[in-house]
Amino acid sequence: MKLFRLHIFSVLVLAVACNSKPVTEEPVPEPEPEPQVETPEGKPRYVWIDASANFYYYANDKTFIAAELSKVADCGFTDIVVDVRPTEGTVLWKSKVAPEATRLAAWIGSSYRFVNREATWDYLQAFIDAGHSAGLRVHAAINTFVGGYGGYYGLDDEGPIFTGEIPAGWAAMDNTSSGISSSYYSGVKGTVFLNPANDDVQAYILAMLKELAGYDVDGIILDRCRYDDTGLQSEFSDVSRQKFAEYLGEEPASWPVFPSGTSSLPAIVTPVQKAWLSFRAKTIHDFVEKAADTVHEVNPDVKFGVYVGAWYSSYYTSGVNWASPRFLTHVKYNKWADADYHKYGFADHCDQMLLGCYAATESIYGSGEWSMQGFCKLAQGLILGDAPFAGGPDVGNPEGWQDGGKSAYIPKTVDACINEADGYFVFDLCHIRMHNYWASFKNAFTYYLNSLTNN
Repeated sequence: MKLFRLHIFSVLVLAVACNSKPVTEEPVPEPEPEPQVETPEGKPRYVWIDASANFYYYANDKTFIAAELSKVADCGFTDIVVDVRPTEGTVLWKSKVAPEATRLAAWIGSSYRFVNREATWDYLQAFIDAGHSAGLRVHAAINTFVGGYGGYYGLDDEGPIFTGEIPAGWAAMDNTSSGISSSYYSGVKGTVFLNPANDDVQAYILAMLKELAGYDVDGIILDRCRYDDTGLQSEFSDVSRQKFAEYLGEEPASWPVFPSGTSSLPAIVTPVQKAWLSFRAKTIHDFVEKAADTVHEVNPDVKFGVYVGAWYSSYYTSGVNWASPRFLTHVKYNKWADADYHKYGFADHCDQMLLGCYAATESIYGSGEWSMQGFCKLAQGLILGDAPFAGGPDVGNPEGWQDGGKSAYIPKTVDACINEADGYFVFDLCHIRMHNYWASFKNAFTYYLNSLTNN
């Protein structure tokens, strides 16, 4: 394994021995103070805790939360990211804005079923209390532009868009091969995305963020702060058409701007189509700016951030420019980016960023996209220091990780990512538990921290 390079990101933590003076009739000399030992905390090391995948363990058991977070801290992680708004669109805190989750669907063994929550204690607060007690920083994450989840394997649909607690008209409108139609329909399977350009949708999400910022969290992370999984086919509602016309300064000559059913860029991209991609990036940028301001108005000490996929060269299909506005996107990616696209990079509105560097096990080291190290190296030149970022793997994804038995790869992922980024990030805790990767992470982080003191 490569040696870790000295690159300390966070402040040093001082561990000071406490000496007491013995009680005696005669005065005795003060003992020589023991030398102060400097123990570097190193760069932050985040682990994500998905709501649905971990619900079986946590939903009704505070003691398990406390025990496992103690184990997380013992491994050497410094930060947890607890998902409190899954794709169902329900929430896991005491909210006056959104419905609270009483069940979530997940794979339990070989069956996909609902896990019910009978407990009434505050789920997020339990993580805050246990995490802080274990010495961890606690970040709350939400799936942002989602409204519900269409059931699989005979399960019922779940979420506010299905119950009528939010309007069906908030759903994204897709440019399908049959024409423009709602992504919310009878029999839909999977996540129902909302329209990011809808002002009412934005107000709804911002109200949730205001609630979250009132908790004693260390940070708030936005996940799925983007357009629908249908990519370039999303989102062509009348709301988006009107706002795009305002952006252009005139009505678009044709609508939708791509032919029906378009899922990938045509060989030649017109100026209006490029403008459409910039408009979508601006929509997400402007919301991120509002979200950061909303959080910081409640508590300026809460670190606001966004999770994104590290594959920048194709992430434009999600309507997201996570780079610095100083990165001139159109210079490198002129096929799809116009001269305005770079203005809508939102890294400068973030206090922290998490990058999913989800490469295969055989692609840990490298210099380009689809290697973990390469993702982090490229991110340096995209973010340009506007926000600290942490990158790392999904240790349960289909690219070589899914069957477990990959403990030997984990130290390599730490080495490859933590030295090229401002921290390390791994998805998801359920995989660490499932495949018993605890010792591998502890050994990797111990090696990393020892490298700081030995250099």
